[in-house]
Amino acid sequence: MRPAIADLPASKIREVANAGLDRSDVLAFWFGESDEVTPAEVRDAAAQALARGETFYSHNLGLPELRAALAAYTSGLHRPVDVDRIAVTSSGVTALMVAMQMLLGPGDEVVAVVPVWPNLTAQPAILGATVTRVPLRPGKEGAWGLDLGELLAAVTPRTRVLLVNAPNNPTGWTLTRAEQRALLDHCRRTGTWIVADEVYERVWFGEGHAAPSFLDITEPQDRVVVVHSFSKSFLMTGWRLGWLVLPEGCLDDVGKLIEFNSSCAPVFVQRGGQAALRIADAFVPELVGRFQACRDTLLPGLAAMPRVQVATPLGGLYGFFRVEGEPDSLALAKRLVSRHGLGLAPGAAFGDEGEGWLRWCFASRDPARLQQGLQRLSDALAI
Repeated sequence: MRPAIADLPASKIREVANAGLDRSDVLAFWFGESDEVTPAEVRDAAAQALARGETFYSHNLGLPELRAALAAYTSGLHRPVDVDRIAVTSSGVTALMVAMQMLLGPGDEVVAVVPVWPNLTAQPAILGATVTRVPLRPGKEGAWGLDLGELLAAVTPRTRVLLVNAPNNPTGWTLTRAEQRALLDHCRRTGTWIVADEVYERVWFGEGHAAPSFLDITEPQDRVVVVHSFSKSFLMTGWRLGWLVLPEGCLDDVGKLIEFNSSCAPVFVQRGGQAALRIADAFVPELVGRFQACRDTLLPGLAAMPRVQVATPLGGLYGFFRVEGEPDSLALAKRLVSRHGLGLAPGAAFGDEGEGWLRWCFASRDPARLQQGLQRLSDALAI
């Protein structure tokens, strides 16, 4: 086993979840997904594709009609994007890995904004690149913010990739338009690629239909790769379907990488993706409205608890909070599961910068479950 693989940390979220998965009394909020099922239109489209016998290989880059639909969908939210900049992948995780393989080799330097979902920083390490971590920092009210000057100073002509996830998992932090412009201008000068994980862009509670995106300000030739997924905005986590928005001229080489990773996304899954895009205009705003109701149930309840520090996020699916006097997030998360039947993700799962914090996924069909969870946390903290 290569040392880089052997040294990869195991998932601390899974470590907590494994302690409670076999218990029916646990209220589980540890994974980053809603407990709502995929819309019937999407499931039906996939089932019909299977009934038609669409069980064969497709083009490496995805079905032409799905790519065209993705180009239209993206163009409706941002600047126009041609179909020759769209590649479909088997999951957003694969989209990220393909982007990393496209850009990184042993010894290359990556600058990453953290804390962040651990896969993003593990993938460069698997490829032999080095990762420099630039931390977000929490303010007094628990809102996380970026020291833009620190990040700009970290990105030099030696930096091959700047990796940014916004809206951010786990903190909910989101880049402002001014920060995006500053980063883009700086990376144009240094020759650095930007890999932007924007899978939560539609899970946005601010102004407009989506969070600020690099696609709003980039030109087709800019060294910017934007990663997307059907998972969050369409309730399709188990379907494993994602896509990349690439600069002009990259598509053929990315097709080769997809061939060597997964060959192609399953056709029946892609048919589900097409159906999701057809209902997007009506479905996504309604879904985000339900997510916002959940957020507005959970976050005030957390903020009202003694010893709890938390801020209401503008984007994403998570309340990220810390409890005074509880510096070990993994130990606290395990205790909450074993003694109180409450399943949360430890902040340490997202890097040292998240230690002492807990992540609570508030995407739930029934806000009453969140109220139950709040009561269990309150009982735990009162002991």
